Amino acid sequence: MTEISTLQSFRIKYKPELPRSLKKGIKRVAVVEGDKTDSITHQEELKSLFPNTYGQNVITFKAGKKPKKLEAKNFGVILSGGQAPGGHNVITGLYDGLKRINKNNKLFGFLGGPSGIVEGKYIELDDTLIDSYRNTGGFDMIGSGRTKLETEEQFMKVWQVCQNLNISGIVIIGGDDSNTNAALLAEWLKAKNAGICVVGCPKTIDGDLKNAQIETSFGFDTATKTYAGLVGNIERDALSAKKYWHFVKLMGRSATHVGLEVALQTHPNITLISEEVEANEMSLDALVQGMVDVIVERAEAGKNYGVALIPEGVIEFIPEMKKLITNLNDSMSLVESSEAYKNARTDAERFQSVIEHLNQTAPDSAKVFDSLPALIKAQLLLDRDPHGNIQVSKIETEQLLINMIKAKLEKMRAEDKYHGKFSGQAHFFGYEGRCAFPSNFDANYCYALGYNACALLQSGRTGYISCIKNLTAPVNKWIAGGTPLTMMMTMEKRHGQFKPVIQKALVKLDGPVFKKLLENRSKWALTDDYQFPGAIQYYGPYEVTNATTKTLELEKGKMKQRRWFKRLRLFR
Repeated sequence: MTEISTLQSFRIKYKPELPRSLKKGIKRVAVVEGDKTDSITHQEELKSLFPNTYGQNVITFKAGKKPKKLEAKNFGVILSGGQAPGGHNVITGLYDGLKRINKNNKLFGFLGGPSGIVEGKYIELDDTLIDSYRNTGGFDMIGSGRTKLETEEQFMKVWQVCQNLNISGIVIIGGDDSNTNAALLAEWLKAKNAGICVVGCPKTIDGDLKNAQIETSFGFDTATKTYAGLVGNIERDALSAKKYWHFVKLMGRSATHVGLEVALQTHPNITLISEEVEANEMSLDALVQGMVDVIVERAEAGKNYGVALIPEGVIEFIPEMKKLITNLNDSMSLVESSEAYKNARTDAERFQSVIEHLNQTAPDSAKVFDSLPALIKAQLLLDRDPHGNIQVSKIETEQLLINMIKAKLEKMRAEDKYHGKFSGQAHFFGYEGRCAFPSNFDANYCYALGYNACALLQSGRTGYISCIKNLTAPVNKWIAGGTPLTMMMTMEKRHGQFKPVIQKALVKLDGPVFKKLLENRSKWALTDDYQFPGAIQYYGPYEVTNATTKTLELEKGKMKQRRWFKRLRLFR
C-alpha cells in the first residue's frame, strides 16, 4: 500500500460544508423561479441558435419542508480543459448528492475529457475511488481533455453512449469554451427530446469566467494564493540579497485577474495589467521605459532590487505586437512553404525570410520583428497550436523585458544618466498553481458546486451552469441555484466565422479591484512594502483558513474603497 503523507491524509478527511438550502439533501430542495433571461448581445441571433434553451429563468434553491420522492437516475461527469484546484471536489459533491438521493444511483466518469463521452470511455465511480480523491488537487481521477463538442456526429455518439448507460444527466466541468460546448450539447439533446439534461460548472484559474451570477470561477482562490506565496518568497529573497530584480510571469493570457490578485496580496514594485496596456495603447518601447523609470528611481535610492509581475498574455495587448502576431498567424503557412525558409540553415536566415515576407505585406510588423531579440523571434516561429496560432504562453515575455530594460540602462549609463546595478532574474509560475490541494474556500465551493449540479439535474434543468453566490459570507449563508448558459453568451468571430461563445470577463479598469492597485502603485514602486502571505493554511484562525481573495472581497464591497483616479497611471 502506498504511504500517504500526513497532510494528504488529513485533507482527504476534511468535511466540506454546504449552503443551508442543500444541507438537508436534494430530496428537500425547493426551486424558486427568477426572471427570464437574455443573452449579453445578439439576442435574436442566439435565440434562433438556441430555440429550446434560450431565455430560461434564473433559479435559486431553498430548503423545502417535505422530502420529494425521486426516481433512481444515472449521471455522467466530464472534466474539460486545463486543471484547476477543486475539480475532484466537484465530482465528490455530485457523487454524494446522487447517492444521498438513492444508494443505487450511479455516476459515470468519462475518461480523458469530452472525447471520453464521444468514444464511450468511462468508469463507474464508487465509494473507494471517490474517498481517495476528496479535497485533493489535480484532475487525475478521470483525466481531462480539450476536445470540442460541436458536431452532429459527436452529438449522436454522445446520445448513444448515454442511452447505453441509461444516463439522464451530464455535468461538464470547465471554462468558458467548455461551458459553451455544454450549451450546444444541451440544446441539441433538448431538440431531440432525448431526456438527457446537461449542466456546467465554472472552472478556470484565470478568473475570467465570472459575471453578475458567477462571482468567481473555482480554482482561482487556490491558484492565486499559491502564486502569492511564491511571489512573497521571492520578495523576501530580493529584500535579503538586495541585488536582483525578479520578473515573474503569471498565468493569464486573456485577462489579468491572476496578476492583479497576486499584486494585492504581495505589493510588488511593478505590476503590468494587460487590459491597461491596451487601453493606453502602450508601445513596447513605452512599456519598457515605464519599467526603467521605476528601476532607475529605486537605484537612486540605493535599491538595486525589486519585483515585477508580468501577465502571461501582455505581449498580445501591446498594439504593434498584437499586429505582428496577427500577421504571423495569417502568413506563416506561406512563409514556411517558401524555398528561402525551407533552405535556411540558421536561425538568422529563417528570420530574414520572415522579414522579407512581412516587408511585402506588413512592413511595420517587419520592423517590429527585426527589432526583437533572437530568442523571442525564435519563439514566435515555434510550432503553432491546433488552430494555426502562435502559442503565446511559450514566449518568454519576462526575458524579453529583461533584455530590453538592460539595453536601455546600458545606454543611460553611457550617457551618465544611470549609476545603479541591474541583474534580472526570470520566473514563470503557471503549472505550480493548477493542481494544488484546494484551499478551504475552494474545497467548500467546489463541493457545493457539484452537489448543486446534482440538484439542477434532478430538477430537470438543462442548459444551466451551477451557481453558488454570496461567497464572502459563511458557507451556510451561500445561495445555491442555476443560471442559463445562454444568458452569458455573445457572438464572436472564430476561425473566420461568427460563433456563439460565453463571454470572457476582463479586468475592469473602472472597477474596485483595479482601483485598489492604482491607489497603492506609487507607494509600492519605491518602498519595500512587500507582503509575505506564506503557504495556504488549512488549520488555524478562521479568518486565515477561510479567507476569500482580495478580488472577491473588493467586488462584493467588503473592503474600504477610495475615490477613482480619473487618469490611468501605468507604473507610478
